[in-house]
Amino acid sequence: MAARILQINFKYSVPTADLAGAFAPLVDDIAATPGLRWKVWIINEEKSEAGGIYLFDDDASMQTYLGGPIVAGIMAHPALSDISAKQFDVIGDLTAKTRGPV
Repeated sequence: MAARILQINFKYSVPTADLAGAFAPLVDDIAATPGLRWKVWIINEEKSEAGGIYLFDDDASMQTYLGGPIVAGIMAHPALSDISAKQFDVIGDLTAKTRGPV
């Protein structure tokens, strides 16, 4: 089992506070996602861009999340656009040397 990184990015067309309010109810469900070790929430208010960086235990866990209701809701949300989901492998030995939390 090799850890996998998922990076989801999108543009948003609502005030940042409204975006945070819309995502707040999802935090516990995301935290309870099987195989998810952690998520870092990211935002660039100046450019109205946001998203997340996720670390999953394995590809199966990541693919289940990508095919699940949380990501489906992101994809269908009318205030979100230019949505991308990029998938990466982790280079474990180099990451360990730079103290990456994997």
